[in-house]
Amino acid sequence: MHILVTNDDGPPSTAASPYILPFVRALERAGHTVSVIIPDSQRSWIGKAHLVGQDVVATAYWPPPTNPDVHSPSNQTSNGRDGSGGEAESGDEGKGKPWILVNSTPASCAQLGLSKYFFASPDDRPIDLVVSGPNYGRNTTAVFALSSGTLGAALEAAVCGAKAIALSFAFFDRVTGGEIVEEACAHSVRVCEELAGVKGKVEWGDGRLYSVNVPLQRGVSGRAVRWTRMLQNRWEQGACFQEVGGGAGTEVEGAEKEEVRLRRGEEGGGKGADGGSADACTADSQQRRWKARHFKWAPRFTDVYESVQRAGPGTDGWAVKEGETSITAIRANFMHAGPGEGEFKL
Repeated sequence: MHILVTNDDGPPSTAASPYILPFVRALERAGHTVSVIIPDSQRSWIGKAHLVGQDVVATAYWPPPTNPDVHSPSNQTSNGRDGSGGEAESGDEGKGKPWILVNSTPASCAQLGLSKYFFASPDDRPIDLVVSGPNYGRNTTAVFALSSGTLGAALEAAVCGAKAIALSFAFFDRVTGGEIVEEACAHSVRVCEELAGVKGKVEWGDGRLYSVNVPLQRGVSGRAVRWTRMLQNRWEQGACFQEVGGGAGTEVEGAEKEEVRLRRGEEGGGKGADGGSADACTADSQQRRWKARHFKWAPRFTDVYESVQRAGPGTDGWAVKEGETSITAIRANFMHAGPGEGEFKL
């Protein structure tokens, strides 16, 4: 197959995007033609967004042979040339078909890959499948899936008429390389092949796509692969933000740095007081009440894990918790949930 790969974690790096490079290599070893178009930086939790009013710039990128600790723009060139205007010579720069980096969202990458890249030359063939991922972390349950850039790119591909799979790796001890990742990649290739095959095993069309969650555990390829439903859950207490002291003048970490910190399991900052009284009526107290406040991105992941425990077997979250691969069929639309006919009388 000709497989278009995108993601929401950005270019390969151990810190932020450790799985796309070994997955692409696994697809190539399996004999597939792979084209890659991804955001040029971390774009997690952005859903199916496009950045309205922003000009989009796409540049060529030759990935390194192995994941660097962090992504460096040094391998990113324009038209296969280095910053000085000469031919790029280091590593694999200028050799073969590069990946494409885009200063936009995963959904924009999916649309650009399907409509503007990878089809213009006689060597290109139509894209048979779009795979978004593998995400650095699970995308099980509604609260994760509804915000996921990985799901967002797959949803965009589906509404563009392509077969699309959102692929996520659920880590338990933050493994970023080695045999466990290699096994998960090979297993994921097989799952994607079976889903996209011509054997009539699954349905496509009408906006249908598949969310696949693979546990990063040794022996995953020998465990069950289950059809699951997506757990409808919700955020509890405080949801995704935690208040910290210092007011608006406090330096805020960049989104990419904060996301890496969360994935490493480091604790968030402390809570700050709001500094005001709700029933104060003087100008001074009102000013204190509405002073600038500082909130840190700090999702309560325990809300998700506890909701999975309460729901029990049958959901995507439960299957992954049990070390099994989860496949959830969804549609790229807002399916109505109530009456679809008749007058609503006032």
